Amino acid sequence: MTLQQVVRTAARTTARTPKKLLTTWRRSIQTRVVVYTVLLTAAAVSLVGLILLEQIGDELVQDRVAAAKAEASEELSAARSSIAETSGANGGTPLQRNDLGDPIIQRSVSRGYGVVMAGPVTSTSGRISDDGVEWTPGVDVRSVPRSLEDRFQTIRAEPAWTYTRIAYDDEERSSTPGIVIGSQLELHDDTYNIYFLFPMDQEQETLGVITRGLLAAGAILILLIGVGSWIVTRHVVTPIRIARRTAERLAAGRLEERMVVHGEDDLTGLALSFNQMASGLQNQIRQLEHLSRVQRRFSSDVSHELRTPLTTVRMASDVLYEARDTFDASTARAAELLQTELDRFETLLSDLLEISRFDAGAAVLDLYDTDLTALAHAVVEAYTPLADKRDIELKVVAPDRPCMAQVDHRRVERIVRNLVANATDHALVGQTVTIRIDSDEHAAALTVRDHGVGLAPGETALVFNRFWRADPARDRSSGGTGLGLSISLEDAHLHGGWLQAWGRPDQGAQFRLTLPRYAGTVLRHSPLPLVPADARDTLEAS
Repeated sequence: MTLQQVVRTAARTTARTPKKLLTTWRRSIQTRVVVYTVLLTAAAVSLVGLILLEQIGDELVQDRVAAAKAEASEELSAARSSIAETSGANGGTPLQRNDLGDPIIQRSVSRGYGVVMAGPVTSTSGRISDDGVEWTPGVDVRSVPRSLEDRFQTIRAEPAWTYTRIAYDDEERSSTPGIVIGSQLELHDDTYNIYFLFPMDQEQETLGVITRGLLAAGAILILLIGVGSWIVTRHVVTPIRIARRTAERLAAGRLEERMVVHGEDDLTGLALSFNQMASGLQNQIRQLEHLSRVQRRFSSDVSHELRTPLTTVRMASDVLYEARDTFDASTARAAELLQTELDRFETLLSDLLEISRFDAGAAVLDLYDTDLTALAHAVVEAYTPLADKRDIELKVVAPDRPCMAQVDHRRVERIVRNLVANATDHALVGQTVTIRIDSDEHAAALTVRDHGVGLAPGETALVFNRFWRADPARDRSSGGTGLGLSISLEDAHLHGGWLQAWGRPDQGAQFRLTLPRYAGTVLRHSPLPLVPADARDTLEAS
C-alpha cells in the first residue's frame, strides 16, 4: 500500500468516526445513560472536591498564619529583651544593631524563614531600597510587598501581615507562596522595620498531595459508577433489545416468534405481556387472513359464476335490442335500458375480477416501451363523442418529443381512461378538460385537469376508496362502477408509480399519474406539479 493510499484510508476512517459516534449516540440508550451518569458523577465529585480542597486549604493557611505570628512574636520578644538588657552597656548604635540583627538572621536561616531589617525610620529613609538593609542570605528583599512597606513608614506603626510570594536570588530555586509579617523595633532613639517572611511550601505540598489523592479517588469513583451504570443499563436494555428484534421478526411475518421468559421481576412481566400481545396479534392476523381469503374467493367465485348467466342474458338482450324497432316505444326503451345496464354489469364484473387479482397478488405486468403522448391522444379520441354531448372540450398538452416509459400499455391506458372519464363526469358544461404529459430522464407524468365542483378538504385521500363518490346524488354520464380509481391506484403502484389527487371546492380537481421511465427505478420526483398553475395563481392572488 502506497503512502497516498494510507493517507486516504486514514482520512476516510477519521471522517467516518464522528458519524459512527453520532449514530451510536442516537440509537443506544445505554450509551446515553452511561455518559449522562458519568458526567453527573464527575460534576458532583468535582464540586465536592473543590469544596473540600477549599476548606482544607483555608485550615492549612490559618494554622500557618497562627504559627508564623507566634514565631514572629517570639523573635520580637527576644529582640526587645536583648535591647533592654544591653541598653546600659557601652557601645555605639551600629554595633548594637548588628549584635541584634545578626542572631535573628542566623536563626531565620536555621528555622527556614527569611528576615529583612531596614531603618532607621525617618521622614526620608527607612525603606528597603535605602542603604543599611540587612536580610537573610538568598532571600530577595523585593518579596516584601510595597503596600506593607508603606504601612511602616511612620514610627510606632501597629504590626501587620499579608500574603506574598517569596522570591530567591538563586535562579534554581523557584518562588513560593508565603506570609510576611511586619513590625518595628526601637533601638535607643531609632526605630527599625523588621519583616519576617514565612514560606508556605510545606502547606502547598500537603495541599498537592491531598489534591492528587482526591483526583485519584474521584477518577476511581467515576470509573466504578460508569461500569456500574453500564451493567445496570445493560441488564435493563438487553430485554428491550430482545423485544425489538422479536418485534421486527413478527413484523416480517414470523408470527411464531416469542421472547424467552425467565425470572419474576418487572422485565419478566414485560416479556410475558409482549408474548401475550404477540399471541393475540397472531390470532387476529390469522383470522383477518382467513376472512380476506374467504372474501377474495367469494368475489372471484361470484364474478366467475355470474359469467355464465350473464352470457345467456346478454344473448337474449342482444336479440331484444336488435328487434327494438318492431316494439312499441316503452318496450323499445326497456330493451335499450337492459342493454345499457348489461354493459355496465359486465364492466363491474371485470372490475371485480381485477380487484380480486390485486387482492390475491396475482397481478403481473407486461412491460414494453410506450409513448404516453400517443396513448393520451388515443384515449381522448375515444372519449371525444361523449365529451361533445356535454359540450366539454378535451385538450392534450404535450411536448414535441415522445414521452417514453417502460409500462404495461393495457393498464396505463386503463388508468388514463378512468381519469378522463372521471374528469368528463365532473367537469361543468362548456369547460375544458386538459391532459398534460411531460417526462425527464427518470420519470414520465400525466395530469388530467377539470374545472368542476372540485374536492373538499380530506377527499383527496377518499377518492381512491372503492365505491366512494364525491356526490352520490349526481348522475353519471359514463356509466362507471365506482372501482375505476381504486383499480387505477393499484395499477400505478404495480408499476412503482404514483397516482395523486388535488382539488379545491369550486376550483375543480387535478389527478397526476407519475411512472418511472425504466422498470424498477425508484421515483424521487414528478416532471409535472400536482397543483395546477391556474390554481396557484388564484391562491397567490387571494
